[in-house]
Amino acid sequence: MSSHGPQAPPCLPSLPIIGSLLSLRSSHPPHVLFKELQEKYGQTYSLMMGSHSVIIINQHAHAKEVLLKKGKTFAGRPRTVTTDVLTRDGKDIAFGDYSPTWRFHRKIVHGALCMFGEGSASIEKIICSEAQSLCSILFEAAAVGLALDLSPELTRTVTNVICCLCFNSSYRRGDPEFEATLRYSQGIVDTVAKDSLVDIFPWLQIFPNADLRLLKQCVSIRDSLLQKKYDEHKEDYSDHVQRDLMDALLRAKRSAENNNTAEISAESVGLSDDHLLMTVGDIFGAGVETTTTVLKWAVTYLIHHPQVQRNIQEELDSKVGRDRSPQLSDRGSLPYLEATIREVLRIRPVAPLLIPHVALSDTSIGDFTVRKGTRVIINLWSLHHDEKEWKNPELFDPGRFLNIEGTGLVIPSPSYLPFGAGIRVCLGEALAKMELFLFLSWILQRFTLSIPPGNSLPSLEGKFGVVFQPVKYKVNATPRPGWERNKCQAC
Repeated sequence: MSSHGPQAPPCLPSLPIIGSLLSLRSSHPPHVLFKELQEKYGQTYSLMMGSHSVIIINQHAHAKEVLLKKGKTFAGRPRTVTTDVLTRDGKDIAFGDYSPTWRFHRKIVHGALCMFGEGSASIEKIICSEAQSLCSILFEAAAVGLALDLSPELTRTVTNVICCLCFNSSYRRGDPEFEATLRYSQGIVDTVAKDSLVDIFPWLQIFPNADLRLLKQCVSIRDSLLQKKYDEHKEDYSDHVQRDLMDALLRAKRSAENNNTAEISAESVGLSDDHLLMTVGDIFGAGVETTTTVLKWAVTYLIHHPQVQRNIQEELDSKVGRDRSPQLSDRGSLPYLEATIREVLRIRPVAPLLIPHVALSDTSIGDFTVRKGTRVIINLWSLHHDEKEWKNPELFDPGRFLNIEGTGLVIPSPSYLPFGAGIRVCLGEALAKMELFLFLSWILQRFTLSIPPGNSLPSLEGKFGVVFQPVKYKVNATPRPGWERNKCQAC
């Protein structure tokens, strides 16, 4: 059957070599354009990116079929020039193809994260200690009437949590290594996964390419930092102490190397140095950029909606009070804050197009046939802004995630998938939720956020890249009555 046979999804016009590129010219970012194209082509349609067939899914039934019902069939990842540079040819978890190596790695990382334990004291302590130092910086700025760009502050805070988990270390403000990390992260975000032409036409690599050059520079800075941490860990590694994720990976590598009789050898499951470094690089990249971006969007929406901010503060005052800091055990009694976090994740999904999937065999989605090798993009933006599923989807309304009494949480639509789903669901979902809850509750217990007088409200447009980031702006964090000085210690 031809790939555009009667049962193939409707396809955008396509030309030889360039595919559907002419139909994709638009002033809108891709996720918005893909949502608009539904009007003409239906909720699930296909297009050609150069020689690659790509299916775009804009509705939850087909999304869940790909992610859950046929998760293994669609568990492949496309190999592209930029992601190969980023991951040493797919030797990581996010962009690595589905394989025994990939499953083994994911299991180790999952185990190491569980070692800290979801909701366990140690992860909570790490996050609270970073929340404490972030609040100290906000108090210092407020004392001298300084408005802050929160972006680098939030990034450092989240970076330190991940650093503690991965390397058992953290950064102070102004640390040159941290500044280098900030620069390379932003460079990677700006250049990966924005479907640059070199990913569609790999032969373009023969020409000078500023984006690709920037990406290679950023990746080499990242790799030298990771290598340094890896060498330090190898030097003082002990079988009896597991301090962090790097130790967990080293232990798995050593036990595979010593276990030559079994079918698992270090090489067969891909525990080469490259794999180890890329896996840690992944957690670093995925763990920092995503959570930081959600926090930035949360602050942006709270500034636009001061009443939502007041509601959260009233809930914090009545349920936590002012004599102690919020803890993870308070989550159940702060439904309005949790609903606000859910609404931020809905209205501005961090990765509006998720990472593309690839069909590993001939299959189908709904009534449509899908050929092996087809790329599938799930447009989370469409799912989260589907008028059939959400009332006034453009409206920021935490109340949609609360029951009628406002006392408990609900998921009002099956169209809500902020962390993806199935075998490639976000590994850091539990960690991200802990960080979002603790950072926002600590900040809002102590401060009211606003923009400096005379400044216009920050844009809600966002900047498309591998994550969908808000644009920069300055924030006033005004201490709330009774919080004029930094009086609360970390939990």
